[in-house]
Amino acid sequence: MRTIDLRGRELSAADMLAAVPRATQARAEALDTAARIVDDVRERGEEALREQAERFDGVVGHDLRVPAGHIEEALAGLDPEVRAALDEAIRRVRIASAAQVPASQVTRIGAGATITQRWQPVHRAGVYIPGGKAVYPSSVIMNVVPAQVAGVEQIALASPPQREQGGRVHPTILAAAGLLGITEVYAVGGAGAIGAFAYGVADIGLDPVDVLSGPGNNYVASAKRAVAGVVGTDSEAGATEILVVADAEADPRLIAADLVSQAEHDEQASAVLVTDSAELADRVAEEVRTQAAATRHTVRVAAALDGPQSAIVLVDDRAMAAAFSNAYAPEHLELHLTDAEAAASSFTSAGAVFVGDQTPVSLGDYMAGSNHVLPTGGQARYAPGLGAYTFLRPQQVVAYDRAALAEVRAGVVALAETEVLPAHGEAIEARFTA
Repeated sequence: MRTIDLRGRELSAADMLAAVPRATQARAEALDTAARIVDDVRERGEEALREQAERFDGVVGHDLRVPAGHIEEALAGLDPEVRAALDEAIRRVRIASAAQVPASQVTRIGAGATITQRWQPVHRAGVYIPGGKAVYPSSVIMNVVPAQVAGVEQIALASPPQREQGGRVHPTILAAAGLLGITEVYAVGGAGAIGAFAYGVADIGLDPVDVLSGPGNNYVASAKRAVAGVVGTDSEAGATEILVVADAEADPRLIAADLVSQAEHDEQASAVLVTDSAELADRVAEEVRTQAAATRHTVRVAAALDGPQSAIVLVDDRAMAAAFSNAYAPEHLELHLTDAEAAASSFTSAGAVFVGDQTPVSLGDYMAGSNHVLPTGGQARYAPGLGAYTFLRPQQVVAYDRAALAEVRAGVVALAETEVLPAHGEAIEARFTA
């Protein structure tokens, strides 16, 4: 991991953003490629999806729409211990997601004048589950449960076909879908799946969705940007990010373990340590080298840690650490600080904040109850992670009786005349003239 030394410098907000380690070239290339893939699916449908499956997944002649029997077989063959873990994760995410559904509220503006704020679920959602370098049944839970809690009537799921499985979706992903009662599943991967959800593919019975969600690599995230305005999306949850803020008292072994844990997702994963202790930085760097060499996916981890998106950042003090973290706006933020709970309020921009060294990101990935589909690429400065609210639309229901309308009659007419929109006022007057 490279070192970025910001100590002794007066940095503006723009300077801080410029210092953030990002793989900007990779993201730009992904956006261009993803847009072409999405357009191909929109124009050629099933034919494009099959060509993409052969090109990216090495699969031909498979069922694009997964037969119900495949889901039933996968559920029957699910390891009991894994099933118990999935059931518990479902329970926890369902509890946390329920807290994200706002209650309807009625505001009385005056006698006979009300505005009801209500939250309506979308009719149809599409959820994407990655399946390239790893298997993510946990992502099935993180996407499907909030949609169900929100009240979405139709939920379709897509995941890449696996060459090792004869072109089927990975059985553990299918089993997780089965546990949640999802029967509409497609063996479609990457940016092509995002395009298929957005535009529909009539030949395989896939109708367009209203909202699509799910994590993926930078190509999946970029495909969401390509379909923005056509369909609602969650945040662009691309290649994973972890930023650890630590003080001199932190345990370098635990920090290194957490950095490596996220680096194993993908060569594009970002792993960043921010600290005001040069001694801790050196100890973490040594631990990272040791642990990265010993882990199963050592080549992938090394590529991520050596990439431009990963670094150890040296800062002067806690305030500078918070300023850097807020500029970075990481997907996952861990606070390895002696006063982590008290300090957490200073760290305002992150997809999720993990407080204290006993709350690793791995917990949030599986069993914390929080959602692990989170914004990347700095979007946490303005975008939330996935939740029940992703699948809800706030609506204002306005109800005035005649007396309440009469009370504002003159005001509406006056404003309509000011804006040179007289028919607006005439629509009001029509209700008070024979």
